[in-house]
Amino acid sequence: MTTARGEGGGKEFERVLEELRARIADGTYALKSLLPPQRELADEFTVSRDTVQRVLRELRNEGWVESRQGSGSRVVRSPIHSATRQQVPRVRAALGPFIARAFAQPTVRLDVYTLTSESLDAHIRLQAERIRLGEVRPERIELRMLLPSESLPLPYPRARETPGGDDADGGPAGSGQLQEKVQARLRGITRRHTASLLSALGDLRTEGLVQSVDAKIRHVPLAPAFKLYLRRGAEALFGPYEVVERPILMEDGTEVAALDVLGLGSTLTRQVNDEGDPDAPGSVFMESMQGWFDSCWNLLAEEI
Repeated sequence: MTTARGEGGGKEFERVLEELRARIADGTYALKSLLPPQRELADEFTVSRDTVQRVLRELRNEGWVESRQGSGSRVVRSPIHSATRQQVPRVRAALGPFIARAFAQPTVRLDVYTLTSESLDAHIRLQAERIRLGEVRPERIELRMLLPSESLPLPYPRARETPGGDDADGGPAGSGQLQEKVQARLRGITRRHTASLLSALGDLRTEGLVQSVDAKIRHVPLAPAFKLYLRRGAEALFGPYEVVERPILMEDGTEVAALDVLGLGSTLTRQVNDEGDPDAPGSVFMESMQGWFDSCWNLLAEEI
């Protein structure tokens, strides 16, 4: 057994978790389908069965899969499916098709405001592979992304108080090392996915697949209550973060009862700019949110 296969450490756990999330997001593992058996996943990713089990437990905690002994893990929630099963699909949307439409243009122009870059990273990497396969051929990519300042205390994720009024590490409620660990975990996720998507875009330029890439990220002193994706002058996706109670799996393998938000599967609504009618609801929404984003970018945000 190799060292990498036997460790099941934080990096390997995150690598497998991110890939399985991306496969659920892009439809590789469709709604109601079974994930491959644990042994196959362990062999594919060259990790231990223990790491695979931890990943599946995290996916179950997040609501993506359900597991039954002897039956494997089945996908029970899918961002792509949620955009197609509604009776009125025009007011529901998914991020995958939105990003695909952006990358189908000669110039990709995206403005993003989000808690982390996790969802965007998965879809950017998917589009990078489509570019390598020659399915899409954008000439220029322009990305501006606003993330919350790392020094800003966020309302979520937050460890839940115990009935006695203490947090889970035995200290006073809302204080102590556990709260910092939970917030540090979020910052780590954000940094990791930010680096991943910047690397994916940079590789496209280095490989000569895209003529120009201009990707900028800034921190803003705001705690996101919603996520916003803008294709400048074209369309927007907007979705509030819903707070949920769920266990968070820490890097050391322990679980923490917490209040958190699930960004990858949040409900999104789509608005489209009507160039022929500036007073149309979609046009007004686009103008308003683009103005809000530009004002935060220019006046509040700091470069990182």
